[in-house]
Amino acid sequence: MKSFFDEFKAFISRGNVMDMAVGIIIGGAFTAIVTSLVEDIITPIIGMIGGFDFSSFVVTVNNSNLAVGNFINAVINFLLIALVLFSIIKAMNKAAALVKKPEEEAPAAPTTKMCPYCKSEINIEATKCPCCTSDL
Repeated sequence: MKSFFDEFKAFISRGNVMDMAVGIIIGGAFTAIVTSLVEDIITPIIGMIGGFDFSSFVVTVNNSNLAVGNFINAVINFLLIALVLFSIIKAMNKAAALVKKPEEEAPAAPTTKMCPYCKSEINIEATKCPCCTSDL
């Protein structure tokens, strides 16, 4: 039983599990921010411009009301949230690219070497010099 808890402790302590937990918590907080931005700022502005509110659109089938308008509003809110989220992430990626220092490229691995006998340039994998035929 002790080995089970030791394995569980090792699993929980791994970096990717902790990163995932932090990501989920931050994602929840970020979702609240984006949802508030869309519902409290962007949707009322769109409502002022176009006057779109589909919540009163109801279809009655066999004495049952289908709130199609609420569904349409939910789809519009989803699309607005997706657009705002895309814009925010795109801006963050652009800002990160401006701040990020360009990485220096590692020098390419050599493909040739010098023959110690005739000093000619030969393939790095060669075991015999093609010019002087000496064993390398």
